[in-house]
Amino acid sequence: MDSYTQSPGEAMAEKKETEEKKIEKKKEKEKLIKEKDREQLQQHFQTLQNPVTLVFFTQEIECHYCRETHNLLTEVSELTDKISLRVYDFLKDAEKASQFNIDKIPATLVSGEKKDYGIRFFGVPSGYEFTPFILDIITVSQGISVLHPETKEKLNHVCSNVHIQVFTTPTCPFCAQAVQTAHQFAIESDYITADMVESVEFPHLTHKYNVFSVPKVIINETYNFEGVLPEEEFAEEILKATQQ
Repeated sequence: MDSYTQSPGEAMAEKKETEEKKIEKKKEKEKLIKEKDREQLQQHFQTLQNPVTLVFFTQEIECHYCRETHNLLTEVSELTDKISLRVYDFLKDAEKASQFNIDKIPATLVSGEKKDYGIRFFGVPSGYEFTPFILDIITVSQGISVLHPETKEKLNHVCSNVHIQVFTTPTCPFCAQAVQTAHQFAIESDYITADMVESVEFPHLTHKYNVFSVPKVIINETYNFEGVLPEEEFAEEILKATQQ
């Protein structure tokens, strides 16, 4: 029987291939979005119509969640050429931060091709908040909210600036619905801006607004309510806040 001895060149090639597989396996393990989820997102993103820009504010030091947020946004933007990522330094690009009314980081804006809809994520848009984040991308791309006609009619009565802050935590399964509704309001009305604020990442704000349970919604700094409301009732609360 003839024996086969692997040549030095073949051995080196095999070793290189093995190392490359180890590196790829390590990279996959480090990814925040796993392969199965990436495939599902790519299917969802086939409905994107117009380009969407994720505008991210970060800084190199003293920002515990900036790197994780940056990595997540990068992975999302790599799933389709309809999504681009623009990164600014919170300190070095202070003028740009002021332009977008960014006063804390990590901060993510979901912006349309020609319009900033006033959608903000302060903190990592992961966990339960990943769902409204993806819906924001899709609806911003389409340029239309997914609100009921009755809710849209109520929002037509908003004629002054409204700032909504929805306080959340990573383990709150109900917070995502409140964030989703607030962001859809921002898409629907040019008068409304809406922020997701991660309570764990911004404890000074939870103290300022007396956040003891989530979701807690702050409207124009002084008006607030707790819990998840159907979108029409949420819209009613906005109207009440503007009448104060």
